[in-house]
Amino acid sequence: MEFTHKRTTLITASLLLVLAISQGIYSALYSAEISFSRQVAWGLEALVFTLLVAFAGTAMVQAKNAQLGWSAIAFSAVLNIVQVSVGLTLFSTFGKVAGTVEGAQPLIGGVVSLSFMIYYAAKVLLGLAALVFGLSFIAKGGKAIGGLTALAGGVAMLANGILITFGRDGFLPSAVAGASGMIATLLLAICLITVSYTHLTLPTTPYV
Repeated sequence: MEFTHKRTTLITASLLLVLAISQGIYSALYSAEISFSRQVAWGLEALVFTLLVAFAGTAMVQAKNAQLGWSAIAFSAVLNIVQVSVGLTLFSTFGKVAGTVEGAQPLIGGVVSLSFMIYYAAKVLLGLAALVFGLSFIAKGGKAIGGLTALAGGVAMLANGILITFGRDGFLPSAVAGASGMIATLLLAICLITVSYTHLTLPTTPYV
């Protein structure tokens, strides 16, 4: 089976869709205080992110335009692998140390802050990808889905950029950044799937 640009685009979009849905489910379960295995949930996400690096990277090399968007997707996946890995390996370890060693509580706080910093940076890149592909889709005539995707991408970039700059204790709730990134990811996936099934070629525009 040959992995053409159309096929890698569709697979990349499908992986993004899986991630958006899984993050929505995870957020809902967390908000409802329903118990679930974080090892399994985060482990599956790490697996999907790993595949996303390969397919988005391949699409970036194959693409004749919009390389900025593909690059943003690929590197956001790399950052997310690091972020999920921190959560899976260091949260419990430093949590145990903080619970048994007096004065060690700031250790777990530092690890959590590092994880969130990486998380916000990854969302900025996904927002950038949504903005790039949304604007490209608008130029091709898909004003509705393209406009929504570009708008969601811009909001995600702004919200997560604010949290990177001012921190989690600033004036913007962390949940806003996470939700905006999830919506941008979902719309980005839909945009790319539409491109794949309608045989559209994303144009070269001043935005990309």
